[in-house]
Amino acid sequence: MNLIVIALVVATIAVAGLLLAPRMGRGRVRFDEAPDRPLAFGSDMAWLAIRSEDTEAVLDMLALGDETAANWSSGLGTVYDRELGQTRIFVSPPVEGWTFVAGLALPHPVGPSFVDKCTPLLQRLAARFPDVHYFAALPVVELYAWVRFSERRLVRAFATIDGEVVWSQGKPTRDEVQLGLRHYELRGVKDRSGDAGGEIVLSPTEEQVFRMAGRWSLDPMTLAGRKAAGPGLGVVGHAPMVWQSERVRRIA
Repeated sequence: MNLIVIALVVATIAVAGLLLAPRMGRGRVRFDEAPDRPLAFGSDMAWLAIRSEDTEAVLDMLALGDETAANWSSGLGTVYDRELGQTRIFVSPPVEGWTFVAGLALPHPVGPSFVDKCTPLLQRLAARFPDVHYFAALPVVELYAWVRFSERRLVRAFATIDGEVVWSQGKPTRDEVQLGLRHYELRGVKDRSGDAGGEIVLSPTEEQVFRMAGRWSLDPMTLAGRKAAGPGLGVVGHAPMVWQSERVRRIA
């Protein structure tokens, strides 16, 4: 049953990408600039939730390249597009006091073999905005993460990749405890049953990432039902080169 659900989700995302993706014309990408209302996203995606309604201030801190106005439909279609999404970021119009920055081109939590590009970005944003959150829900690589900066301070960071914890700072928050979030690192015993019988369940999951987002800011999967100030426009831009993955250089 789970495989069927996953297949349906993937198929839905693929269709959504085709329907929402910006049009190509004469070698240029054309974005829809007709203001529209918030749309849901989050599955197979990484995003920032920034407590600010000042889109220009957010853009100033991100320093994206080749910024272009785009509505929700066109912006999300871009970051979900198989090709465009590799290098583009969508900065949304504000929703209930939050601005979302979505895209797989965002820096992600990484293991010790790679340079950490995620923490410096979050620290820089947190120096200007009161609340900055990072989330990731990428089942294909089993990347699940939630990170919270408040008043320039890292409150909590937790991220797993392929079942391994790659970032854990701060004590588990009350929200995590209330949601019953736990992580079991089982080396060499994958797919085995516990001593008490029954299947061992590894956490976190995609759904739990969304629930954490709903506790700390807004669950992006529910944005279609949220009240915005009105139809709005966001911005699509190229992710800075400095965000690209880079291996740690070791001295021989």
